[in-house]
Amino acid sequence: MTQRSVCVVLAAGLCANGAMGIDEAHRDRAREMCFRAIEFLRAQQDASGGWAHNPQGPNLPAISGLVVTGMLLDDSIDPSDPDVADGLRYILTFRQADGGIYDTILASYNTSICLSALAIATREAEGGAARVAIGPAQEFLYSLQYSEDALVSGEASRETKRVDRDHPFYGGIGYGSGGRPDNSNLNFMLQALQDSGVASDHPSVQRALVFLQRTQMLDESNDLAYADGSHQGGFIYSTSPNGEHAGEGESKAGTIEETLDDGTRVSRLRAYGSMTYAGFKSYLYADLKPSDPRVSAAYDWIRRNYTLAENPGMGSDGQYYYYVTFARALDALSRASGNDAIGVIGPDGSQAERDWANDLVDQLATMQNADGSFRSVDSRWMEDNPVLITAYSLIALQHAAH
Repeated sequence: MTQRSVCVVLAAGLCANGAMGIDEAHRDRAREMCFRAIEFLRAQQDASGGWAHNPQGPNLPAISGLVVTGMLLDDSIDPSDPDVADGLRYILTFRQADGGIYDTILASYNTSICLSALAIATREAEGGAARVAIGPAQEFLYSLQYSEDALVSGEASRETKRVDRDHPFYGGIGYGSGGRPDNSNLNFMLQALQDSGVASDHPSVQRALVFLQRTQMLDESNDLAYADGSHQGGFIYSTSPNGEHAGEGESKAGTIEETLDDGTRVSRLRAYGSMTYAGFKSYLYADLKPSDPRVSAAYDWIRRNYTLAENPGMGSDGQYYYYVTFARALDALSRASGNDAIGVIGPDGSQAERDWANDLVDQLATMQNADGSFRSVDSRWMEDNPVLITAYSLIALQHAAH
């Protein structure tokens, strides 16, 4: 996207003459917080070279991938850093013959996050084994996407199945255990493809757009019944609660009452923060134009639900995951538009410009412990694991500082 094209459509909330942007005091604070987080994470690395390693297995190399990613986003650290190098070697021990990077579970989740780490590590260096692993990991992710070409054999084939474009699962990718794809796994996959240089017109990205628009609560582009009449603009978790109820939709945030165009009040699945920022970011990565109704509707939801006190619609559930998607999405928007200001719309219709980077630094500063780790606020989705939430926070802060 060009700055001009972004500004044309999003001018009301984004492109004021004063670009704002993180100020020096907040940038310095973010860098100091990153330093402390990195020192904490260095202290948590074990003899395997990874983080949160379980000798009895199964392991989640994705946690090490998140740590390595957060460290490599720091200007002072490169792949030759001993702890990073050990972490990369640890990740590569989980390479499988099918190209994936995982132990025995969660093949797409682990491969996506590890691919991002490997791609960032090889941007300015040869990378050796890390670079060799990138292509096969990309191909493996393509094969796990629900489509006409999905994987049908091998251990990881349980995570997907072949479907045509009319099927509600089409274009998605999932954990396998739920029997259906979801936006969280799709978020990590598209992040990995973006980090590893896959073009926006790649078939996998274009297939993902089909699933994304079916998880956006927007009547004009979502062809599934649960979005009929909805104008929320935000995103839900999946097109299905499980493998047996395809097309019924699933939101981790429950339902909300909406007023249809004819004045009728109906219950609809509720869009929520982390999935909306993930969906919005994915649209930007797919190079959709800001004039596209899907993009502008998602951005309008962001403007109307802007907060860092919680994961909007979810409270403290997934709060640190929310910070990562928030930071990555708004960093992508800032880079495209040259502006960090968000034109927030209050419940009473009032408008105010907020600088998301400064706000994020201020929020995370209240949550960092003296040892550099971050305070758990919820146990759901492993967010009582100090290594995981510190890695999430570190990545979010790196995007804010840059």
